[in-house]
Amino acid sequence: MKIKINIFLLSASLYIAFQLFANILSTKIVLLPLIKMAVDGGTIIYPFTFTLRDFVHKTHGKKDARQVIIIAAALNALMFLLFWLVGKMPPDPSWNFQQAYENILLPVGRIILASVVAQIISELIDTEIFSYIYKKFSFSRQKISSVPLNKIGDTAAVFISNLGGLILDSVIFSFIAFWGFLPAATVFQIILSNILIKFIISALSAPAIKLIPRTAKFEEI
Repeated sequence: MKIKINIFLLSASLYIAFQLFANILSTKIVLLPLIKMAVDGGTIIYPFTFTLRDFVHKTHGKKDARQVIIIAAALNALMFLLFWLVGKMPPDPSWNFQQAYENILLPVGRIILASVVAQIISELIDTEIFSYIYKKFSFSRQKISSVPLNKIGDTAAVFISNLGGLILDSVIFSFIAFWGFLPAATVFQIILSNILIKFIISALSAPAIKLIPRTAKFEEI
């Protein structure tokens, strides 16, 4: 039996999952190999959310892409609420990891606040840029040398919109999450390394948009 994958459901699910994973992983600050720059651990997976959001946009339109962004933000907030609630419950006397639980998971609150603010601002702006560029280069309007402009516009829309989104996200997230908690030099390192990693992953993943068929109506993009 042939299994047909629903690209919209898969992309939306992965987008939300990667958002949650990234916020937990960001509780650890790591050093990048070779260049030895500080970066939050969530950056190893978070950049994929930009392209996944574009998949959602292309398959179900701008309105549903916005809804997925808001749902992800709400689930992030709910995740921290559950961490906090369980953390405040008295531990069983035989369980000796209460302090470890609090040290690792309760600081997620500040990271989630930073993530939600940065995500909503950067991703909504990313959505508008993607919509504008995709429509501007739409196949329905013109062709160049028999190459459909939507094939050019797909990659350009992802790359340019992600570039703007990742810079905004990196700056907003890093300042809210780490300013005053880490040395200023470390915070600026995190911003630069965030931008670098997100740019590389975004550039590598952008062409994948050409593999995703547009199922949303043109006017909904």
